[in-house]
Amino acid sequence: MRLTMKEKKAVTRQVAQRYFKATKKQKGLMLDEFVFTTGYTRSYARSVLRRWGARIHMRVSDRHYFVEPERPTHKNKRRKERLYDNKVLSSLRSVWIVSDYLCGKRLAPFLRESIPVLERFGEISLDSDTRTRLLSISAATIDRLLKADKKKMSLKSKSRTKPGTLLKHQIPIRTFCQWDDARPGFCEMDLVGHDGGDASGEYAQTLDVTDIRTAWTETEAVRNKAQKWVFEALGHIIENLPFDLLGLDSDNGSEFINAHLFRFCKENSITFTRARSSRKNDNCYVEQKNWSVVRRAAGYMRYDTPEELETLNEIYKHLRLYTNFFQPVMKLKEKTREGSKVTKRYDVPKTPYRRVLESEQVDEEVKERLKRQYITLNPAELKRSIAKLQEKLFKLSTSKPRRKTRNDFEYIYT
Repeated sequence: MRLTMKEKKAVTRQVAQRYFKATKKQKGLMLDEFVFTTGYTRSYARSVLRRWGARIHMRVSDRHYFVEPERPTHKNKRRKERLYDNKVLSSLRSVWIVSDYLCGKRLAPFLRESIPVLERFGEISLDSDTRTRLLSISAATIDRLLKADKKKMSLKSKSRTKPGTLLKHQIPIRTFCQWDDARPGFCEMDLVGHDGGDASGEYAQTLDVTDIRTAWTETEAVRNKAQKWVFEALGHIIENLPFDLLGLDSDNGSEFINAHLFRFCKENSITFTRARSSRKNDNCYVEQKNWSVVRRAAGYMRYDTPEELETLNEIYKHLRLYTNFFQPVMKLKEKTREGSKVTKRYDVPKTPYRRVLESEQVDEEVKERLKRQYITLNPAELKRSIAKLQEKLFKLSTSKPRRKTRNDFEYIYT
């Protein structure tokens, strides 16, 4: 039997009074009954019950009236105490800042490792209850608790790669996931320019080298893109790697595609490959680090003086320890596509240091050396040192005389 509109309103009035006081589970059952009785769609029925008795604005003969039908004022009170109180939030915020503002999925599993380290160096002090709650917190809860802090902190640059044609036909092209990267030693490298939006003249560059298997990242600043400085910095980076270099992959810039590097790789049995032109995904591992490591530490300002170059390298000396020992990364395990939906699954977040320790191809002597070094490192102190040097770099960049750019001269003569 089909109800009239008057009957539907009467049913709505009776059901709505109970609907406001019901629990979430009871509301679902009531909706089923209400939809069956009135013939409304479930979405419309939910809207009708939720808005019943709301304040209505009416206009009658140039006069405005507010009609307020009878509406229950009862509100469901929270029945259980808040599990993560301000004490837990304060401690979580401290760990989050020290860990360089990690997202919940990376921070949640890393709390078991970072909290004991910070306690050992006296950076935080937790009672047993707060410590237990922090170690059991989920990734979603972390993101929810820190949502307001992330809003308060809520900056792209042009590519300056000059193609290098020399030896390109002798260096094979490697596309994404074409290497056997099941062992450490196969690395991608790239240069990050610090031109500050003015590509004229000479300015500092950062050589970024990232291992595909472990995500171990090394950076060093050079005065410009000259082959001499890039090759020299690469030698320093190779010495700092905790494993043997087996392969190098770069873009098509002339700073990489040259006889010096080609001969070096050939003499040391290092596989040397290059990416396809205008295909950044071929170098996706190092491209990620260009932002998460280099840009976040050095920013987008122009650095073209010896003092700025020296300060950049001082930052990187601390940053390599902070990034490789205390910044967990997630590795993509599989990616499946069902129609237009793409599902990605990642492994448990681990620091590059932990991934090196798990590798069977790395010498035990190297692992023991890394373990001894890890015990001496305080992530909070490293963070403070980096912040202090960043402030120094900012002052150096802003205190020097402003460069005359092409736009300035165009403005003068137009």
